[in-house]
Amino acid sequence: MDPGNWATALSGGSAFGYSLLSVVLLSSVMAMFLQAAAVRLGLAGKMDLAQACRLHLHRRTSFLLWIACELAIVACNLAEVLGMACGLQLLLHIPLIWGVCLTTLDVLLVLQLRNRGARYLESLIIGLTALIAACLALQLWWLKPGAALFAGFIPSAAILSQPSMLYVAVAIMGATVMPHNLYLHSAIVRKGAVGSSLRTAIKYATWDSNLALSLALLVNAAIMILAAGAFHYSGKTSVTELSDAYHLLSPLLGVGAASTVFGLGLIASGLSSSITGTLAGQIVMEGFLDMRVSRTQRALWGRLLAIVPAFAVALWVGESGIGKALVFTQVVLGLQLPFAVVPLLWFTTRSRFVGAHAFKRSTAILLWSVAVLVIAGNACLLLRLL
Repeated sequence: MDPGNWATALSGGSAFGYSLLSVVLLSSVMAMFLQAAAVRLGLAGKMDLAQACRLHLHRRTSFLLWIACELAIVACNLAEVLGMACGLQLLLHIPLIWGVCLTTLDVLLVLQLRNRGARYLESLIIGLTALIAACLALQLWWLKPGAALFAGFIPSAAILSQPSMLYVAVAIMGATVMPHNLYLHSAIVRKGAVGSSLRTAIKYATWDSNLALSLALLVNAAIMILAAGAFHYSGKTSVTELSDAYHLLSPLLGVGAASTVFGLGLIASGLSSSITGTLAGQIVMEGFLDMRVSRTQRALWGRLLAIVPAFAVALWVGESGIGKALVFTQVVLGLQLPFAVVPLLWFTTRSRFVGAHAFKRSTAILLWSVAVLVIAGNACLLLRLL
């Protein structure tokens, strides 16, 4: 979960009601299949996706894939910086520029917890996820949405025919699957194989991943349901900024604490995403370049690459453009997906890379269909934008 999820779901829900819930569902199912592939590569192939690209692909191809992944990480970090800075401004009235600077501290927190051990980092992730879920559960309780929301889980042809709808759909896909998470998951899952048979390790790691993604599906759907119920169906279809949502939630829901709860969830999602960006940055650079990288140096350089454009956005558009900037970062993630999905499936559908644990023909066809769907969605968006 990161502020990009909040911005895309807010934009989609306020503008199109429940119509994009089908994209949230489809993206989550796609993420489950792709994370299952990352599990197989990490455990059966005994290498993460970045290492596999470096070892088995042409050097130039590997380099281009590394650049694409680094762009995705920068986009994720930018969303986290802008989202957290916006949350700090809304809750504590800290100026946006100062909020951008303060986001450097969460990287130091992640590094400190990681140095203490994985358990501390896992506890932070669980705590932040629980806080986000609690915030959204409270808001949905106050909203009390009707049964009409279930119709939103049925796909609509309008998603492809309306450019604005397609733009948000690609953003939702990028925010849900996150290309750098495929690299990250293929690396961290290898630690779970200790003391287990390979088949058992793959099974339980896949279940664990599916459970986490199911919870993420509920959270993402909850944000969109909240935006649709509170804004779209009350006639406020142009609420795309986090600040607008913050100020409108309390009067629309009739609960004074609603806006504060929204701000807390936003900051929690920013802290959660900083963990992903920090860990993925080091794994990707080490895997692609075959070099040891200082955690602190890599994390601070990654944050610097995000803070520079964050400063530019904060100075150029200010509070009124944060939401649009966040949605754009998720579109960037969506456009980067093929550069992670295609090599991942190339390795996991071939026995010479993962042995007997390569996906069977029927599953491979399904997985490649997912890749085709991702590429087709991106192609449609680019054609409409151009």
